[in-house]
Amino acid sequence: MGTTVIAIPEGGGEAVAPVPKEKNKFQDSLQLVTFFLGEKKNKHDIDKLTHSFKVGIALVLVSILYLLDPLYKQVGENAMWAIMTVVVVFELFAGATLSKGLNRGLGTILGGGLGYFAAVFAREVGGVGNAVCVGTSVFIFGAAATYCRLVPRIKERYDYGAMILILTFNLVVVSGIRAEDVQQLACERLKTIVIGFFVCILASLLVFPIWASDELHDSMASKFENLASSFEVCFEEYFRLVYEKENESHYSFNHCKSVLHSKSKDESLANFARWEPWHGKFGFSYPWAKYLKIGENLRDVAATILSFKGCLQSCRQTSQSLRELIREPCEEVGSSVAWSLRELGDSIKKMRRCQTVDLIMPKLKSMRQELSLVMSSSILEQLGNGDGLEVASFLFTLMMMVDKVEELTKEVVELGELARFHV
Repeated sequence: MGTTVIAIPEGGGEAVAPVPKEKNKFQDSLQLVTFFLGEKKNKHDIDKLTHSFKVGIALVLVSILYLLDPLYKQVGENAMWAIMTVVVVFELFAGATLSKGLNRGLGTILGGGLGYFAAVFAREVGGVGNAVCVGTSVFIFGAAATYCRLVPRIKERYDYGAMILILTFNLVVVSGIRAEDVQQLACERLKTIVIGFFVCILASLLVFPIWASDELHDSMASKFENLASSFEVCFEEYFRLVYEKENESHYSFNHCKSVLHSKSKDESLANFARWEPWHGKFGFSYPWAKYLKIGENLRDVAATILSFKGCLQSCRQTSQSLRELIREPCEEVGSSVAWSLRELGDSIKKMRRCQTVDLIMPKLKSMRQELSLVMSSSILEQLGNGDGLEVASFLFTLMMMVDKVEELTKEVVELGELARFHV
């Protein structure tokens, strides 16, 4: 028969029974679930969940046009256009919803108006000329609008509006052949589209709005920290190979690659941010174009960090004694570059003018001079036998990195002046 051990306190007293295993398992499971939910439910997940609820609410509101008889008698089957508007217009970011909504409204008004006049003109002609006029007008406006969609400046901001113009024009002018009252048909469809548009705008802007400007601002500031961390780890990996004699690199360039692939996301966010009204810390005519310029500079910095990959993964590694000669000055330069990146990112995040810019620029100039002295010293005299080729590449890439950070500093200073960051 098994025995049960009962714990007795040192100072005497009553025995304390052990906690049942079932209760311990329950508490451990509860802590595990709490930890899992806390880890998974980050800001982006919450934003997606909020957006899903907002779309569901908007669809319920426009469905009332079908559900309530008094409203259905006013709009009839055209209530479907309000539902379609919510489905195609409602986007995650408020700026994207406003952009698509205004584009849809503008395209609907222009397309419906032109289609109405074309249908009326075709009816006046009558006979065979009716079909000829409709076909000619469809070809001319369809081809012209499609050409406009291919113009880069129009495609960037008004592509959806041009597409809706083509769609609405064709629907109105072709339906006008059979419909008795073309004007009533166009007005009813426009009315339901406007209803759907206002439901989307109210839900997007007034109910827990998700701003593209906030997303662009925060992501741009976080890139500085990511690149600074990547740069530091890159340096540690480079000199770690000297002491541990490891030929295999464990460093990942994922942060740099994500920055390199962020161009399309930055451009779309900046485009949506331009449509957004004044809110929070962002006013009208905010310099979003400068964010795109800073993003280009950050991609240059990321590409320069990736250039160190050749030094880290070179099949012919430099001798330890040669790396020892450059270790101290290079680590000093590397720490200064990482510090500069963090200072610039922090100034953007907090929307304040970089207080340390007067320290950053002189530091960068002194780092450039120091690297020039290292490259012109006796270290590179060993290039003749090929021992210093990898070190020369490392030093040259490091000097390029200093130049890129200097250009980036100038862009951040200009952003602070244009956006009127606080001192």
